[in-house]
Amino acid sequence: MKAMLMTHPGGPEVLDLTEIDKPEITSPTQIKVRLRAAGVNPVDTKLRSRGVFFPDALPAVLGCDGAGEVVATGPAVTRFKPGDEVWLCNGGLGREPGNYAEYTLVDESVAQPKPASLGFVEAAAAPLVLLTAWEALFDRARLEAGHTVLIHAGAGGVGHVAIQLAHRAGARVCATVSSDEKERMVRALGAEEVIRYREQDLVKAVIDWTQGQGVDVALDTVGPAVFRQTLPAMAHYGSLITILDPGPDVDWKEARMRNLRIGFEMMLTPQLSDLPEARAHQGEILRRCSGPLERGELRIEVQRTFPLEQTADAHRLLEQGHVQGKLVLTI
Repeated sequence: MKAMLMTHPGGPEVLDLTEIDKPEITSPTQIKVRLRAAGVNPVDTKLRSRGVFFPDALPAVLGCDGAGEVVATGPAVTRFKPGDEVWLCNGGLGREPGNYAEYTLVDESVAQPKPASLGFVEAAAAPLVLLTAWEALFDRARLEAGHTVLIHAGAGGVGHVAIQLAHRAGARVCATVSSDEKERMVRALGAEEVIRYREQDLVKAVIDWTQGQGVDVALDTVGPAVFRQTLPAMAHYGSLITILDPGPDVDWKEARMRNLRIGFEMMLTPQLSDLPEARAHQGEILRRCSGPLERGELRIEVQRTFPLEQTADAHRLLEQGHVQGKLVLTI
């Protein structure tokens, strides 16, 4: 089968389209999936440039997100049969092969039935960002109706989903963006207030919007500088969640004075640490999102698709920044 192999860390050029053996079922609860599309996420570009999580794991197939058709099942599989369409977040971290390939293996407990109204492209774009946004807002921040929420990089992969989840939960949403086009996008998704971070003072804009209170919840998907900038924009007893390392230079005095709950969200932890219960919880999140996706109450924005052989181009575009929504490989 064709697969995009990462042979060593480096730039996008280290990705090599190669013929490798098709995977064969080795566990009674595995399913074999003919992949039709694979999502491209920032973690893919970071692993490509820095190296995968596990030692002696190269060459590796990257790509956590995928969608396709079941073509074979292990003898103990009860949830799926050949021909079923599935979506999944599995592999791509260096231990199990990822989804930049024509076929993959996954335990039946990890895959979920693909929402019927979604094509393979949209379904492949969704799992990682849905899981990240859901866990950050509801599991870490304990978001409730009536909360005020600040979503950084609102037009990005995680951001545009987080806006929708928070809005559907009855929260008031503020998002940061960099352009008119992105402002129109996030407002259409449910953002009540939009901050043009290049032109406005973030803290002043948030304090004005919340009538001096600060936001109850903030989600940082950008990095250390934005994390530090957000601290004085928080309400007392609020929750600030980041998907990145805030760095060693954080002055925690503001967080302590405000009694903030600081949370870290890394949805890959269940895979990295082999936590079956946590993986089952993530499967439940995807199941719960299926209904809103089916009804058009939740949508996944795909900016562009690339054929598998142009994976390097997808990585280059993602690393330039400012992608709206997601990029997806078609297979």
